[in-house]
Amino acid sequence: MFKMPAEWEPQTAIWLALPHEKSDWPGKLDVIKWVYADIIRHLSKSVRVKLLVKSEKIQKVAEEILSQSNVDLAKVDIIITPTNRSWLRDSCPIFVRHEDKKVLLDFQFNAWAKYDNWRHDNNLIHTVAEHTELPAIQPLHNGKRVVLEGGSIDVNGTGTLLTTRECLLSDIQCRNPGFTQTDYEAIFATYFGATNTIWLENGIVGDDTHGHVDDLARFINPTTIVTIVESNKQDENYHTLQDNLKILKNARSETGKPFDIIELPMPSPIVFDNFRLPASYANFLIANNMVLVPVFNDKNDRIALDILAKAMPQHEIIGIYCGDFVLGLGTIHCASQQEIA
Repeated sequence: MFKMPAEWEPQTAIWLALPHEKSDWPGKLDVIKWVYADIIRHLSKSVRVKLLVKSEKIQKVAEEILSQSNVDLAKVDIIITPTNRSWLRDSCPIFVRHEDKKVLLDFQFNAWAKYDNWRHDNNLIHTVAEHTELPAIQPLHNGKRVVLEGGSIDVNGTGTLLTTRECLLSDIQCRNPGFTQTDYEAIFATYFGATNTIWLENGIVGDDTHGHVDDLARFINPTTIVTIVESNKQDENYHTLQDNLKILKNARSETGKPFDIIELPMPSPIVFDNFRLPASYANFLIANNMVLVPVFNDKNDRIALDILAKAMPQHEIIGIYCGDFVLGLGTIHCASQQEIA
């Protein structure tokens, strides 16, 4: 029997990959490396960091940047391996328990059914398995290997899973042609131990993944969901987020009880080259006793941080400036994958 622990359960490491794909951050790639250094500086105080780099040359660059950023390199494992992109939430295997043993779920990764350069990322399983010495399992359904990204799901660790119809059931960027809601719910039950699925509708404007849930709504304990809302009725996200809010308010847990729903604001629109970027405070990362939250030099930054601090008093809430980072169409949660204890 499989079980995916919730993100707030004990972790031994956080996996990251130093970005190198220039097209993800046109003109700003060098800046992003320093954002990673800031993220690692905080994470390494709470959990071990395992950082993927594509070459020995980049390893030396990473060590220099981290040292200048006052990171204790003894708490960081730098691992050389080829990658296409740095969004490990989606390309890195998912750490779960199988019969009380830690294993790797090796879902197929195809770059969100959108990009052609994904083969290095799909092969990360070999690097992670070798480094951790953990067995890898390829999830199958009806004899087919399953395509699934970690950013498309969120679990409470006790049997309930969040996802969206836009991501998994749409014909656009279709991951598993022919799979129905019933098929996905069978996969969730088998490989995550989640017998209760909450299906939200659509993701936010600018989301390159076509509806990942980690920009929308997140569990922060087994009975509480944090979800983003838009107060401006003229904003193009307003109705989408209201629809998702109604679904969450009507949702029930695996025990049949309603959830506590906490609303997070959206930052003001961030636009680059006439394209609205998917900036969201919901893309936070829980790492043992801390939570790293993307912030955008926006008036709602402090409101969002205060809401999370009140909702998660046992955690240190830390804002990480992601105004440049989100140009890559993701932020902190998208970039990371937790290794369970």
